[in-house]
Amino acid sequence: MQHHADWPHKPRTLARREVARSRLFAIEEMELKFSNGAERTFERLMPRGTGVDAVMIVAMPDPEHVLLIREYAAGFDDYVLTLPKGMVDPGEDIIGAANRELMEECGFGAHRLEPLVELSLAPNYMHHRMQVMLASELYPHRLPGDEPEPLIVETHAIEELSGLLAREDFHEARAIAALYIARDRLRESEMSPGFW
Repeated sequence: MQHHADWPHKPRTLARREVARSRLFAIEEMELKFSNGAERTFERLMPRGTGVDAVMIVAMPDPEHVLLIREYAAGFDDYVLTLPKGMVDPGEDIIGAANRELMEECGFGAHRLEPLVELSLAPNYMHHRMQVMLASELYPHRLPGDEPEPLIVETHAIEELSGLLAREDFHEARAIAALYIARDRLRESEMSPGFW
């Protein structure tokens, strides 16, 4: 096992500048010098904030099933099957954001929400962290959302992940990781009852 003392030092930042900005994104160019003397230019999406930027919800209407949504994904120009998710609004905590997104996207609230894992996406290019929440004790409650069209909500067995992976429309890495982690957590809770 390698210890922190053996790790290389973070590269020194020689210069930073914004090279592009759109309505949603800003791209920053970073000139870096590494501890071995190598210099490189990196580009990244500038961080939105210093905390968790978004939430993803593994919502379980019962101990065996999970809710997935079908939504249009502009990056693929196609519809994908994924977990409900969204941004944490300013002044909002993670639990409030998760419950709001669940109500907006699935039409359910959760009496019980607990943190499951924090995931990042493409850390070489962006500073984006997503807190995955496990939601149970669901109740019907819909809030208006910002989606351009109604989302289709599907119920799937959490033990049938191999079947989901065989589908062409289910491929988001964060959703896959979240479901496997949730499934393992649920298996552990079966050994120590109390989750449901």
